[in-house]
Amino acid sequence: MDEAMREKGPWKRNLYILWGCTLVAGIAFSEIMPFMSLYVGQLGDFTKRQVSMYSGLVYAATFFVTAIVSPIWGSLADRKGRKVMLIRASLGTAVAMLLMGLVTNVWELIACRAFQGLCAGYISNSQALVASQAPRKYSGRALGTLVTGSTSGMLMGPIVGGFLAQIFSIRMTFFITAGLLFITCILSATLVTEYFVPVERKKGADRQSFLSQFQNPKLIIVLLCSTLFVQLGNASISPIISLYVRELMHNVGPITVVAGIIAALPGISNIIAAPRLGRYGDTHGSGKILIAGYIFAVLVYMPQGFVTSIWLLGFLRLLVGVSDGALFPTIQTLLTKNSPVSATSAIFSWNQSFQALGNMFGAFLGGALGGLFDYNTVFMSTAAMLALNLAILWFTEPSLRGKKKARA
Repeated sequence: MDEAMREKGPWKRNLYILWGCTLVAGIAFSEIMPFMSLYVGQLGDFTKRQVSMYSGLVYAATFFVTAIVSPIWGSLADRKGRKVMLIRASLGTAVAMLLMGLVTNVWELIACRAFQGLCAGYISNSQALVASQAPRKYSGRALGTLVTGSTSGMLMGPIVGGFLAQIFSIRMTFFITAGLLFITCILSATLVTEYFVPVERKKGADRQSFLSQFQNPKLIIVLLCSTLFVQLGNASISPIISLYVRELMHNVGPITVVAGIIAALPGISNIIAAPRLGRYGDTHGSGKILIAGYIFAVLVYMPQGFVTSIWLLGFLRLLVGVSDGALFPTIQTLLTKNSPVSATSAIFSWNQSFQALGNMFGAFLGGALGGLFDYNTVFMSTAAMLALNLAILWFTEPSLRGKKKARA
């Protein structure tokens, strides 16, 4: 599809519809997380250590399977269309949620979580569909706007899920979540429009032939690794943030409420910052936004390990959302601008795989470092990883510093 057809196409309508759908999907995916370990405890007579171990397996199962199957789904999307992948992902995940509400033991729950990972891809395919149809000059703005839908949903989900579990029950919350995803499936099937031209694959095509589609394969690999680094850093904070809040509050006061607010702050600032940074990147160059985002992230992560005030921690966590708004959408924008349309779904699925690996390894890393050393070590290690990622980008891809090689 050329630029003139993109301008006249339904990309704006799709953007608005998919923003709403990814909002609902984000709520559905995140609202079960606050009580997942409590649900595990209800499925057997477990010790505290066993609950922790099984909860870790339940959490990791989805991301492990997602990391494996996402490239397969992405390749299929390039041949069959992104819309059919939206229907497949939302319907499959709805079934997985329904089954989670019916399980009778922890191994059935782990199997359902793995099945959820097998059905993953709604958000990444939404991004691929918008990226493939939006005019390239608006791609940063469109992706920056779209990401606020899933981010808002992820932000609201734990609060919604907590209230639903309190008012009804944990099992009933799974059924309600399945209902939300069925609605998303219907909306995607009836309201999203896609003008799709199948991508022909040569028999015997291998990974090298896939990378040969790109003018700068090294840039693509570096950007995918950057997704892993950024998500690993974010996920490493998740296991210890509430414990860190409790320590700063000296175990006195409404700790869970404050911890929930602290956890939500990055999402709030991300919603505000991402579209604006996307528009700025479209005008002045996405590479500049990416480099500035890394520098800013290092500067706001490092002092979090040394704060003595819960208010200062909250302010710094708010700034983390700004850095995320610069990093995640900009990486996706650069992947879009430096990829042929025929590989859009595949590259977004690979990006999802690397993000899933970052989620899985980050949670393990944060928990291990917080247990072996102290909580501030996790923040310092995150800052160090982001600084290393910045150095890799700086020295391996001068194009991101303004050299005319990549489409920034």
